[in-house]
Amino acid sequence: MMDGITIVYAQMPGVLRGSMALRAVVFDLDYTLAVVSSDRSTLLAEASKSAGVPVEFSREEYGAAHQRAHAHETRGPIFAELLKEGDAGEALAEAYRNAIAESLEPIDGAESLIAALEAEYAVGLLTNGPIVAQRDKLQTLGWEGRFDATVITGELEKGKPHPEAFEAILEALDVAPAEAVYVGDSVEADVAGASEVGIPVVQVLYPGGPEPDPRADAHIERRDLVRDLPELVAQFE
Repeated sequence: MMDGITIVYAQMPGVLRGSMALRAVVFDLDYTLAVVSSDRSTLLAEASKSAGVPVEFSREEYGAAHQRAHAHETRGPIFAELLKEGDAGEALAEAYRNAIAESLEPIDGAESLIAALEAEYAVGLLTNGPIVAQRDKLQTLGWEGRFDATVITGELEKGKPHPEAFEAILEALDVAPAEAVYVGDSVEADVAGASEVGIPVVQVLYPGGPEPDPRADAHIERRDLVRDLPELVAQFE
């Protein structure tokens, strides 16, 4: 165990994944590299008030609708399905996007983490969500063009956990699955999806987040991500 590092290995990295050299690290965005200072239910309520659109569905119902619909440009179609009104859906989508932007912030030290990894590897970003919503987040964070490759699943026919999403970022970085490590928090979208295509996975943990999943090759607390991930990633080489 390395001093001060909160890590639990699910299996020995590199041993069961083959002997190809590690060339890339790929990140998830939401709840991995960036967080919101207010919970999503509060942000949805704020958006509802701002747009003048009464919301009679819960955050959980929204999440389920988001999973059912693969929205490409905006969240408008998702909200329209829940509200039964197309125009109101777009108005609420814009208000919700603005509410998130006001609350969004990178984890402490995110820029230094990316820079440290870039000294050794290509660094990519694979984020689920509509194009406008996710591009707006990157603009808010000042991260447009920050990564060697960025894939927003709204640009694709399928999002995470579908193999197409992971294959797209691998192609953009010009690496094979065994030459990359994926870092994300979601059990289904990140851990299951990356594992399915053969990418080693580091699952990010935090209070109130998903439980550690055995399919991940390693687990790390988000509070330790900046300090400890470079040394952890090196174990996969």
